[in-house]
Amino acid sequence: MRVPAAQDDDFPAGLPRRLDGPEAWYGPALATQSDWIEPLSPAELDELAAAASRWLPRVEQNPRALNSLTAAGFPLPALAPRVARLREELLHGRGFVLLRGFPVARWGRRLSAVAFYGLGVHIGRPRTQNAQGHLLGHVRDLGLRSDDPNVRIYQTHERQTFHTDSADVVGLLCLQTAKSGGLSALVSSVTIYNEMRDRRPDLASRLFRPVATDRRGEVPPGAAPYFKIPVFNWHAGALSAIYQRQYIDSAQRFADAPRLTAADIDALDLFDALTDDPALQLTMALEPGDLQFVHNHTILHDRTAFEDFPEPARRRYLLRLWLAPEGARVLPPVFAERYGSVVAGERGGIAMTNEAGVMPLPDA
Repeated sequence: MRVPAAQDDDFPAGLPRRLDGPEAWYGPALATQSDWIEPLSPAELDELAAAASRWLPRVEQNPRALNSLTAAGFPLPALAPRVARLREELLHGRGFVLLRGFPVARWGRRLSAVAFYGLGVHIGRPRTQNAQGHLLGHVRDLGLRSDDPNVRIYQTHERQTFHTDSADVVGLLCLQTAKSGGLSALVSSVTIYNEMRDRRPDLASRLFRPVATDRRGEVPPGAAPYFKIPVFNWHAGALSAIYQRQYIDSAQRFADAPRLTAADIDALDLFDALTDDPALQLTMALEPGDLQFVHNHTILHDRTAFEDFPEPARRRYLLRLWLAPEGARVLPPVFAERYGSVVAGERGGIAMTNEAGVMPLPDA
């Protein structure tokens, strides 16, 4: 079959045919390395526990107490320089890091949550994750199904498929693993662009056009129930991706949403096939005490389906942060449709109300 050609002028001006750099990685090569795994030392953990212990009583009395927490208010003199290096790796390097060693069983879930939050503010400003204004997300199966258009997939036990979250950086803390499944997988969206441009440039070019994505019922005042942003965005010398295929498909339920053409669907299908390619992706099992941080603009993440234990205390449970670092990349103006703003340090999240965010703590 003859593959339709695409001209360079079908792509944004200045975009190279191939992007090379630390963010354009292949999973199997990284799987043989361990420099993306960063064990926390006993001294660093003691520092985190001490800082978190000062804040925990305040948060237990008032879930909004941490709205005023900054890096200066959560001092980590020994750990902060290391976190600064990791933030640089997130934003300008490989795009992800795995910290290992939170003693969640010894600390308990609440102290672990505050320590996670305090560590997070050294990376960026926490952003709200849902219509309730939660700054700390709880990722667990609520017995819901993703075919309900008002349900977000992280609230189910289903596979999430590869996607990006609505913030510069997403952080996860694993409190409890499932009985089986629930593996974490990452893939470079920069590598996907390289592969698509090499194999099917005609389809790659289509992903630089706006596409409607369902807000799944979390609609800011005055906004449409979907937003329109291209999957690939070339701006200020950087390629940024935003993607959730199920939500792109479900946006077609709205009569005024732009229709997907056959060529659009072919492009999205190829994008999905590449995310699922073992030659591109990196899979890891998050264990209790593991913290994973991912740069959404250059990496898509996935979670496999899982089966839980019947006992509530043993069910899969992760905590999540959406973070806006001040030193993040320049984003194109169209991202304001989803991020509310494109100002680094002030963008991202689900902006539903003007109320201060809430940090709901897990059970003790």
